[in-house]
Amino acid sequence: MPQHLPPRETLTVEFKSDLKKLPDRELIEALVCLANAEGGELWLGVEDDGTPTGLHAEHRLLEGLAGMVAARTSPSLNVQAEALDLDGVIVARINVPKAQGEVATTSGVYLRRRLKHNGTPECIAMLPHERSSRASSFGLLDVSAQPVAGATLADLDPLERERLRQAVQQYGGDRVLLELDDEALDGALLLTARQPDGSRVPTLTGLLLIGRETSLRQLVPTHEFAFQVLAQQAVRFNEFRRFPLLKALDWLETNFRPYNPEEELQVGLFRVPVPKVDLGAFREAVANALVHRDYHGRGAVHVRLEDDALVVSNPGGLVDGVTLANLLVTEPRPRNPALADAMKRVGVVERSGRGVDKIFRGMLKFGRPAPDYSYTTAQNVVLRLPTAEADLDFRRLVVEHERATSAELPIDSLIALAALRETKRVTADELAVQIQRDTASAKRTLEALTEAGLVEAHGSTRGRSYTLSASLYQAVGDKAAYTRQAGFAPIQHEQMVLNYVQQHGQIKRAEVMGLCRISTDQAAKLLKKLKDKGALVQSGKNRGAIYTVGISE
Repeated sequence: MPQHLPPRETLTVEFKSDLKKLPDRELIEALVCLANAEGGELWLGVEDDGTPTGLHAEHRLLEGLAGMVAARTSPSLNVQAEALDLDGVIVARINVPKAQGEVATTSGVYLRRRLKHNGTPECIAMLPHERSSRASSFGLLDVSAQPVAGATLADLDPLERERLRQAVQQYGGDRVLLELDDEALDGALLLTARQPDGSRVPTLTGLLLIGRETSLRQLVPTHEFAFQVLAQQAVRFNEFRRFPLLKALDWLETNFRPYNPEEELQVGLFRVPVPKVDLGAFREAVANALVHRDYHGRGAVHVRLEDDALVVSNPGGLVDGVTLANLLVTEPRPRNPALADAMKRVGVVERSGRGVDKIFRGMLKFGRPAPDYSYTTAQNVVLRLPTAEADLDFRRLVVEHERATSAELPIDSLIALAALRETKRVTADELAVQIQRDTASAKRTLEALTEAGLVEAHGSTRGRSYTLSASLYQAVGDKAAYTRQAGFAPIQHEQMVLNYVQQHGQIKRAEVMGLCRISTDQAAKLLKKLKDKGALVQSGKNRGAIYTVGISE
């Protein structure tokens, strides 16, 4: 199997020339640099421009390389090296795993790889705050539980402590907290840490929740947030603040309300509010950004209302193990566990840690597009909540169903209905990708919606597909759409098969399955029906059967 050299250096690909024998120190530092980013490959014996020039004679025996690297790194870095022949030139490819935490040379050198503004990679020193930041993103260090150097109990604000107690009542938090005195409350929420001499010192969580604003400016200079309203390229509101978090949430919501108009929907005897942005989703998105941001690096949390979306962004990418592909289903992994736990106990964020569900529900139950995390990078989490017009008929239907069953529609069901409204027809395999679960889970969701009368199933076995039900199309006043999706399907399938045979002279059962997106059984029944009509003639048997145009009398 031929080996291909990557076309250029990237964040995960490094080329090193070995014509003059690369010194061991430089090799070790280059490997450490890759490990402290995303891992990757170091190609030894390749020039920076990608030209293979070969290994130095002393590097031809690669057996001892992994041991030398392990001995000269701390903790030991486990690399794998193999020699490759590129058109007669021998080079080495060294595979480097991503370090869990950080790795240094035994000389105490910490390096990390990054991309420069022009997209080319470079190795730079890892500064102390970057090492702490990396450790917290892996869950190895909880900076929010650490005492803040220079902070004293005088930096905590009695008014903010009272706001915290009121928030427990307002948000339905842990009522046990209301029975505690100040010192016990601080200990229960890790707002202070006990020192060896018995004194108490505010933690980062303590300062962020109940610290004085002046103390936050001085002791936590990375904490800042902004509310911005941009309308048709003009800035209508743009203010930055450094309030403690509970006051920050109140301030952000108060300033957002005038820009969040509501209309009312009559459902039976009840009036249901339909806001531009669901306030539950707003609170959860903003609280998540403030709680899960990286407090090691500078940069503000931005809450920005644009013409077509509310955008909430925070410094620090997704923590290790969380990706856009598992955001809905992965276990909560907060970057700042003590802060996240305190906010959960106060009641500000979801106690289950499943706040993403709440954000999705706040969008999908109004028939709006799903939340969009696709602008997220390694440096920032960016959440867009589209402010498209709500689908009032769909909202009415959801409210009626939830009242009839006395239960909220599961988030997977809302995602399924949204997918069906957009694409008209889905299979369990297609839905599995959207709900980030396996096909069996997607099938259970679709079958439950079928039993509830919201969805109709077409076909059987693997080719089974689903559309919105006739009653649902009727409820939203679009009966023709249902007929297009369901009623015409059998006639369309017959016509599609006959057109295919006229164009290509023949058709097989597998081709019918692909053409009409139906199962083996459905394809067999369709072909038998056309054969019985005399429209097709069969030659051969079973899978190898070929169908051609019939001779009409």
